[in-house]
Amino acid sequence: MSRMFAKRLGGAATLALLAAGTLSVGLASAPASAETLVVAAAQTPEGFDGDALRPHTQNVVTQVYEPLVRYGRVTGEDGREYLDPTTIEGHLAESWEVSEDGTRYVFKLREGVLSPYGNELDADDVVWSWNKSFDQQRTGNFIARVSNVESVEKVSQYEVAFNLGAPSSIFLKALTLYVPGIYDSDEVSSHATEGDPWALEWLQENTAGFGAYHLEQLRPGEQAVFGLNENYFGEQPYFDRVIYRAVPSGASRVTLLKSGQVHWIDRPSIQQVIDLQGDDAVKVLESPGRAIAGVRMNPNFEPFDDVRVRRALNLGVDKDEIRDSVFLGIGTIADSLVPPMIDGYDPSHYAYEYDPEAARALLEEAGYPDGFEVELLYSDLWWWLEPLAIQVSDQLRDIGVTATPVRITGSDQRSRGAPAVQDMPFFTFEDGPIVLDPVYTFYLMGHSAGVSNRAGYNNPEVDALIDEARQTLDAESRLDMMREAQRLWMEDAPWLVTVFPSVFEAMAPDIVGWVPHPDDHERWSDLSREE
Repeated sequence: MSRMFAKRLGGAATLALLAAGTLSVGLASAPASAETLVVAAAQTPEGFDGDALRPHTQNVVTQVYEPLVRYGRVTGEDGREYLDPTTIEGHLAESWEVSEDGTRYVFKLREGVLSPYGNELDADDVVWSWNKSFDQQRTGNFIARVSNVESVEKVSQYEVAFNLGAPSSIFLKALTLYVPGIYDSDEVSSHATEGDPWALEWLQENTAGFGAYHLEQLRPGEQAVFGLNENYFGEQPYFDRVIYRAVPSGASRVTLLKSGQVHWIDRPSIQQVIDLQGDDAVKVLESPGRAIAGVRMNPNFEPFDDVRVRRALNLGVDKDEIRDSVFLGIGTIADSLVPPMIDGYDPSHYAYEYDPEAARALLEEAGYPDGFEVELLYSDLWWWLEPLAIQVSDQLRDIGVTATPVRITGSDQRSRGAPAVQDMPFFTFEDGPIVLDPVYTFYLMGHSAGVSNRAGYNNPEVDALIDEARQTLDAESRLDMMREAQRLWMEDAPWLVTVFPSVFEAMAPDIVGWVPHPDDHERWSDLSREE
């Protein structure tokens, strides 16, 4: 720990209390300097490879690895800045050209873009980074599949070509993501071994990108410290250091924020949001949610292999009551897999208004006149997973279903929901698109090959609609296909859909610049202090 860091957080005793999440308001603590942003989260990241998402990995790799292109920005009526999903502009790449048939994109990279290690971005870095994702067969490879990317090749030192197997209407939008991350391949490769050619072990505790920040120090369970990339090509960020503190207790995170000892807290609960909204010591901002708070039903396990059971559970849960009791009335009823903010959202096929009598009739028809017993798994990945599990369990008793809430770890839940596993029959989870497009949304969560399917849903007719729409450039035809996909998905009822929760961020009152992103993670480089 550096002497400056200890001074900024008020000494070793304060650090220990912060790590334990037990620091009280009354303890003296010197606030961090204007150049340091202190973020309180439930834990430190469990890794720094965007292709191998673990708890809190996505929160921080979005600060380190920046994309070739990005969404434009617009100013809303409230004076805040928002992303404009209709506009794609250059970022690490300054321009691009597209072949007449739409299957080859050649990007011109910005020259002079340096990593914290002093290595310049070039085509070799982009090719290496995408090949890493291809080889890992995880998140980045999924992005390649949904975008029809077959290969990435070097054209010249500062030119790189993407070869597509078919035209793609979402390719440029997919390139706005943090994954496949663009790595400083010179630095990462220096840590590779014969058995670990992509240096994945090194990436567990290190970063090497071209973004605004890079990891300086990691103390698992205590803190991760990020320093400014002094070579950063973009506008100079306000904060030159970010301390990502592990404070397991949500109540303690709120206390630290209210006392001015941290500047930002990760994903406050709705109750905390409501309590904080009337407190002048903090600022709370909201944006529409694009992720569904839902319960997955895996059709590869009894009794969820019967669509009548899945429909019965949807009818047997009062979504309005869940919105009121779990989310305190804040959020939108989830009546489609596609979020309302995305073009092509169609709620007309939703047919699951609360009807316990109809639910019991369906269960009896399916051969479960007395209901059944099942474990309802949840974790601590999001604050609402447990209260949702409890509320759903309580409501399902009225239709004869005994769903016993069982807690597992966040890491376990993520690994068990991976495409090659998907062994959880019944569980609460959150998923939503990080590309603002209906075809991407369905490929992510409704396709049999989708990485966020997580519960074995497989309808060949839905898959065919998604696959055709992925290479259809006509906008209205794509939307028609996705309307039909929404109808089929809702009839199949693979999820117990509940609410699109709003996204809230709680921060110190003088923090400004938050721009909502579809991955629901702030960008530290956007933030500053109000003068």
